[in-house]
Amino acid sequence: MPLLMALVVPILSKGQAVVEKCDGKPGPVREHFVSKYNNGIVTMKLCPFLVTGLALGAPFAAQAQIDLAAFSDAAMVQPPQVVDCTLDTGAAAQCAQITVRHRPEGLGTGPFCPATTDDAGGLWYWTGEGKGLYRIDARFLIKLDALGYSFFDPDGTVHVTDIRLLAPSSDHDCLAASLDDTVEMVVLLPMAPMMADEPTPLGTVAKVGLALDGVPIFADAPAIQDTGHMPALDVCGGHVDPGGWYHWHATASDIDTALGAAGVQADCAVHQAPDAMFGYAFDGFAMLGSADLGGVAPVGLDDCNGHFGPTAAAPTGEYHYHATVGFPNLPPCLVGISAQQNFTTNAAQGIGSANAQAGPGPGGMPPGFNAAATALGVSIEELIAAVRTGGGRELNFGQTAAALGVTEAALRAVLPPPPN
Repeated sequence: MPLLMALVVPILSKGQAVVEKCDGKPGPVREHFVSKYNNGIVTMKLCPFLVTGLALGAPFAAQAQIDLAAFSDAAMVQPPQVVDCTLDTGAAAQCAQITVRHRPEGLGTGPFCPATTDDAGGLWYWTGEGKGLYRIDARFLIKLDALGYSFFDPDGTVHVTDIRLLAPSSDHDCLAASLDDTVEMVVLLPMAPMMADEPTPLGTVAKVGLALDGVPIFADAPAIQDTGHMPALDVCGGHVDPGGWYHWHATASDIDTALGAAGVQADCAVHQAPDAMFGYAFDGFAMLGSADLGGVAPVGLDDCNGHFGPTAAAPTGEYHYHATVGFPNLPPCLVGISAQQNFTTNAAQGIGSANAQAGPGPGGMPPGFNAAATALGVSIEELIAAVRTGGGRELNFGQTAAALGVTEAALRAVLPPPPN
C-alpha cells in the first residue's frame, strides 16, 4: 500500500482539512507540500514520503525537534536545556531553554549611523516614496531631507543618539544604542512544533525567532514615518535594542541575496549560505535562507513563506520557513504555537525586560506610545501596526480604533501626537 494511502487527516477545530493529490511524480518531491489558510480551511498537498500527525494543534511526528547542539557556544551563558513550559494555548509542553549573552563572542557588528554625510553607515528599509532598501549615506539622507526628514545639520553632521542612554534630542535622530555586557536573555522554543489554528502575523518589532549564533530575531523596526527617528541597522541587518543587546531584523546568513536584489553595496561579515539553516522561529520550526538544499529555489511556499521538504536536519522532510529574496527577508507570519513568556531579559529597559516601560522604548518609539498601549489594553506591536494601517501621520482614528477594539474617544485621549 502506498505510504499515504493510510494517512488520516483529522477534522480541524476551526475548519476542515482538504487533501489534494500530488502530480504523480515518484519519489520525495519537496515542492508538493503546501499549507494555506483560507477562512479556517487548510489545504495540504502530500507527496510520497512518510508524513504523519499533520493536524493543527498536534505535533509533527516527522518533524525534527529542536537540536540544542546546533546553537553556537559563543553566545551561550550556560548550556541549553529542556524545561517544562506553557504554550500560548495554555497547554503544557516541553521547551528548549536557551540563555544567551548580549552579543555572541567574536561577532562583528556595525556600522550603524554615519557620523557625517561623508560617511557610509548601515542599512535602512524605507517604506515611503521610493520604497526600498538603502545604504545610510549622503544620497539616502539627502533624499529623506527632501521629504521633510532632516537627519543632519548644514555642516553635514548627522544627528546620532545612543537610545540606551538618552532620548532623541531632535525631531529626526539616527539611533544607535550602545551594548550592555551585563545583559542576558532567556529564550523558550517548543521542542515539538505544533501548527496553530491560524497563522500569527508578525507586525513591527514582533518576536520571530533565535538564530543559531544566539542572536534573537525580530520583525521590522519602527518606520521613520511612525517615530520620526531611524533605528539604523548594520550591514547584516541587525542593531542594538535600547536594553543593550544585539538582535537581527533580517536573515543575516542570506543578506547578500537581499542586498543584490536591491542593488545595494555592503559587506556583511556573517557567513553567507542561502540554503543553510539560520535559526529556529519562536514556534519551533526551522528557518532557512532563500534556497532549498543544493541551492535550488523553493516552491510551494505558503503565506508565511514556509513549506514541507527535506532539510539537512531532516532529509525525509520537515516544515520550515525560508527567507525571501527581497528585504525584509523574514517570514511575515508564524504557522505554529509559541510558548508563553518566550523572551525575557535582565536589561533595564526594552523588549523582554521587567521594566519595559522605562527608557525611550523599542527602536525609539515616540514618548507616550508604551503608555497608550497599556491604557488601551493592547500590545505595543498591535498599536504600532494599527496606527500604520490606519494612515500613520494622517491617522483615521475611527478605523484605527475599530481595528484595536476600542472607542475612538479612548484612542484620541491617550495617543500622542505624531513627531514634527
